[in-house]
Amino acid sequence: MIIAGAGSGKTRVITYRVAHLIRSGVDSFNILVLTFTNKASREMRERITHVVGPEAKNIWMGTFHSVFSKILRVEADKIGYPSNFTIYDTDDSKSVIRAILKEMNLDDKLYSVNLILNRISAAKNNLVSWEEYQKNDQIQADDIESRRPLLGAIYQNFVQRCYRAGAMDFDDLLFNTNLLFKRYPDALNKYQHKFKYIMVDEYQDTNFSQYLIVKKLAAVNENICVVGDDAQSIYAFRGANIQNILNFEKDYPDLKIFKLEQNYRSTQNIVNVANSIIANNKEQLKKNVFSEKENGDKIKVMRAFSDNEEGKLVAEEIMHQRTTKGMRWNDFAILYRTNAQSRSMEEALRKMGTPYKIYGGLSFYQRKEIKDLIAYFRLTFNPSDEEALKRVINYPRRGIGDTTIDKIIVAADQHSITPWEVIIAPEKYLEGRVSASVTGFAVMIQSFQVLTKSQSAYEAALYIAQHSGLLKDLYEDKSVEGLNRYENIQELLNGIKEFSEREDIEEKGLDVFMQDIALLTNDDNDKNKDADTVSLMTIHSSKGLEFPQVYVVGLEENLFPSQMALNSRTDLEEERRLFYVAVTRAEQKLSLSYATSRFKFGTLINCEPSRFLDEIDAQYLELDFTAKPVNNTGSLNYDDERSAWSRTDDKFSKPKPKPASAPVKTTSILAKAHVPSAGFKPSDTSNLQVGMEVEHERFGFGKVISLEGNKPDIKATIFFKEIGQKQLLLKFAKLSIITNN
Repeated sequence: MIIAGAGSGKTRVITYRVAHLIRSGVDSFNILVLTFTNKASREMRERITHVVGPEAKNIWMGTFHSVFSKILRVEADKIGYPSNFTIYDTDDSKSVIRAILKEMNLDDKLYSVNLILNRISAAKNNLVSWEEYQKNDQIQADDIESRRPLLGAIYQNFVQRCYRAGAMDFDDLLFNTNLLFKRYPDALNKYQHKFKYIMVDEYQDTNFSQYLIVKKLAAVNENICVVGDDAQSIYAFRGANIQNILNFEKDYPDLKIFKLEQNYRSTQNIVNVANSIIANNKEQLKKNVFSEKENGDKIKVMRAFSDNEEGKLVAEEIMHQRTTKGMRWNDFAILYRTNAQSRSMEEALRKMGTPYKIYGGLSFYQRKEIKDLIAYFRLTFNPSDEEALKRVINYPRRGIGDTTIDKIIVAADQHSITPWEVIIAPEKYLEGRVSASVTGFAVMIQSFQVLTKSQSAYEAALYIAQHSGLLKDLYEDKSVEGLNRYENIQELLNGIKEFSEREDIEEKGLDVFMQDIALLTNDDNDKNKDADTVSLMTIHSSKGLEFPQVYVVGLEENLFPSQMALNSRTDLEEERRLFYVAVTRAEQKLSLSYATSRFKFGTLINCEPSRFLDEIDAQYLELDFTAKPVNNTGSLNYDDERSAWSRTDDKFSKPKPKPASAPVKTTSILAKAHVPSAGFKPSDTSNLQVGMEVEHERFGFGKVISLEGNKPDIKATIFFKEIGQKQLLLKFAKLSIITNN
């Protein structure tokens, strides 16, 4: 077991271990390397190829899902699936569930699609079949208590529909591999002897299903090497079980442990901060991560008085750093706990003209026009795919209305066959006159099936795009959106063209291309990942990435750590590991920020600094809370003078006083909000004028600098003595007018 600290070069270690095996005479066909991302798999294969040459092509290397889908396509007949089974993405699965809820006449608010999907996913990842789900008294009692007694029936219906459609979702790829190895010992024996050397990357992220498959495969040779970092285990919500790595020695008593403790990525200060954070976790494999790089800048902690102001501070700091240090925009990343936090960051960056990209947004392959064309491809190879059929049977419009589609679906259900079987023999299953369009659609798909057997992926894809009418429909839409959609289709065809011309693969049919893209993630599909833009993403999305400068925002109690993580030590320790991951993304400079107020569900709430800030050793911090106005827009800049800060009883405290010759105004990180004067009462501000002195119930005393806009949307720029300049909308601001000076 290799315990690899953040930035310690674990990819290099895996690469050279595999290369060493091959150089030592191990047959590359007997090596299995499992990763969690296609990106990691590609990088490793490229590095290994550079060292050992073409032999690297023979290694079974890829994500858990891609490797096991490959096995399942070979062994599919054993568990009753076609070898060309479709892989459903989340949207496909949700569509199936919506159809089930509609047929069962269930309230989609009580039985929300996301809840059902998560429930089914959790069951599959814990290897609980729908039969076991319905027989388990505890599970049934939980569902009844939550007023959702039919979850088991929905699970059963979902599995049976996917099976009928010749489809598996991502969880099925693991569930069915376990099923295959359990029911067919000969299949397990075959792969146990094939994979004589097994390596698993990011082992701390494995769930129960993945753990069991790996354990079964390694049972014969026990030549297994896992690489991971328990301090970066952050996917419990996906089913990852940190105990897999913590208890690895129990499975293999003669285990050898190696620790990679030198961080080659970050400065000493950043590494020291990370160490002081993770030291607070009780459940961990002890290691002493260190850096031999320069000390670097201290970690800046910024306080804002609202989430919008936090966005301004971060945007201005990025602009300042880029201007003074000659950096590129893509040297900067802003990380946040929840997607909703991106709004204030986006607004601030837009106002400053800073280019940015949000990661984890809509994937290229999730765009409607791309999914439409891919649905035609899917239907060509697997006509039982009901979701693909429903998506394209009347797109582009060909006169097959919803009523006809419903009749086809009902007839299929009544006769326990697929909708495709109804379509190719409508006279047997549909009453009345059958639309010629239905027959025409069936003939068109059948012609696609014939063509793909003899044509390359690109030739087949182009033919389908043209003869389905999809390309023509998009071309005729001359709107900006229509042009973008048409260009996206062209980009997809370009990608298929590149695939058709690759020299490193032998089979270049469209079916092989489809198997590849079914397992892609957002990051794999990103065509503009090298664009010069500031990166915005959740901390979960940032794992595995690194940036010269990182800004971690929203460090407030109930936000980070999340309010949902405060009920148990286990959950809180995962939040702390998430903070550790955020901190260790930074190479040169790290900034942390929080707001003292934030809107939540339309209500302004006061916020407390995160407990995680209190856990950082103060000697590595630069607390920068002093701001003064520079113009009438309300933007802020920092005083050049810095305060000396100290810590008492593990809490941030007021700074030690400076000598009289260098007075400086300071504010505690835990400063209390302004307490309104006795008898404070908001005034009528309809006649507010420049120069008037006012009191705000939270911001304190201030003076009106300017007024702009028309009633009722007049904005007042006010300089408050304690916090500096702010711009307020008068119809919402609660101001008490003190004087008319």
